[in-house]
Amino acid sequence: MKARWVALVLSVVAGLGLCSVPATAASAPVVRCAFTPTPDNPAARPVVRPLPFALTRGTFDVTFRFNYGPVTVRLDRAGAAPCAVANLASLVLQHFYDRSRCWRLTDSERLGVLQCGDLYEVEKGGPGYRFPDEVSGAETYDRGTVAMGNQGPGTNGSEFFIVHSFAHIPAQYSVLGKVVRGMDALDRMVADGIVPSDPNGPLDGAPKHPVKIERASFGW
Repeated sequence: MKARWVALVLSVVAGLGLCSVPATAASAPVVRCAFTPTPDNPAARPVVRPLPFALTRGTFDVTFRFNYGPVTVRLDRAGAAPCAVANLASLVLQHFYDRSRCWRLTDSERLGVLQCGDLYEVEKGGPGYRFPDEVSGAETYDRGTVAMGNQGPGTNGSEFFIVHSFAHIPAQYSVLGKVVRGMDALDRMVADGIVPSDPNGPLDGAPKHPVKIERASFGW
């Protein structure tokens, strides 16, 4: 176990550090994070919890290779949610998202998102731990925004969503970054339609054609 922790430290700090850019002198280079085990909701796949700190400088890219094509997101460690960014990096490094499905797609005037990261079904099948929200109150969720999904305050885990149109929702979801390539893949998912699930309405449910993350990796 100790060796695995060391491998994670070296990969995340050294490897992702290659993509960092300078921050302002006033910003702390590292912040503390709290990843709390959830024994009543164990991990859907065996993973090690992220380290209890996160870097706050620079950006790096993660590419989700969907069955509809690759979608590259640029994650911002210098934003309001460095712990959430470190968490997603850890899960990608441990292949948590590989060979998983995205169970929810919405396309209403209020909410237009693809929700992924739950391995069993909507809001079921997380990493076996939770961590607090990181929001400034100024968050907006326009097209291309990538943010954490949750089941209430302080319940972040592996679930995230990508906005394909706009999400008119409160600033209660930690923003990770933005899509920089592949929005056309999201558009094709939406065009293929939605299987509505009560009580969410006719524009909220499972993608009519299953959406799968075949692999997630760093870079393009």
